[in-house]
Amino acid sequence: QMCIRDSFHRASAERRECMNRYLMYVIAGYLSGSVLYARVFLQLFGKADEYRQSKDENPGTANAFAYGGFACGVLTLAGDMLKGFLPVWLFLHSGEDITPVTLALVLLAPVLGHAFSCFYGLRGGKGIAVSFGSLLGLVPLWSPVLLFAGAFVFFSVVVKITPHFQRTAITYFVTVLLEAFTHQPDGVVLGFALISGVVFLRLHMSREPREHTQVLLAGKEIL
Repeated sequence: QMCIRDSFHRASAERRECMNRYLMYVIAGYLSGSVLYARVFLQLFGKADEYRQSKDENPGTANAFAYGGFACGVLTLAGDMLKGFLPVWLFLHSGEDITPVTLALVLLAPVLGHAFSCFYGLRGGKGIAVSFGSLLGLVPLWSPVLLFAGAFVFFSVVVKITPHFQRTAITYFVTVLLEAFTHQPDGVVLGFALISGVVFLRLHMSREPREHTQVLLAGKEIL
């Protein structure tokens, strides 16, 4: 009985230690995502609050380019993608046992941090660039990020949906379906579904005016 009890306690301790390590990666990813580089670099370039002039008041890459200039935009884009890439890449190369749930949570964490930043009163951005970063952390598994990029290009160029608010929502929704139907790993599908849920919530909370949706094909309105 003593041996059985000792074995049980050792197994329980190992599980707790393993869960603590997983939780560490999730928390690190959330904290990484919570650094809003648009606000950091806009301030460094002396344009701290100018992004608030935009329709959506979003502290993201597009407004960093628009209100801070090219260099500010490039630095913001690099920061937003890296803060998604690094937590996922480090987790995948940590030697930890990877389950669909743990992978999904690590993929989600940087986007959740960006959308609801603990450093800015749970106010953040939409999370598009950091979504790309999280998916890039999966390399050499390229298909998830290529599907996401392909959906964005399709709805921006081939069948163009405007305004950007609706295009973003539809792109994320379609990408979830693409990830599922192309049999991506379960953790990736679940992770991107959770990411999409966070992005949808942030879009719903956005101050961006709800404009009429247009669907254009070859420059002609079809809807």
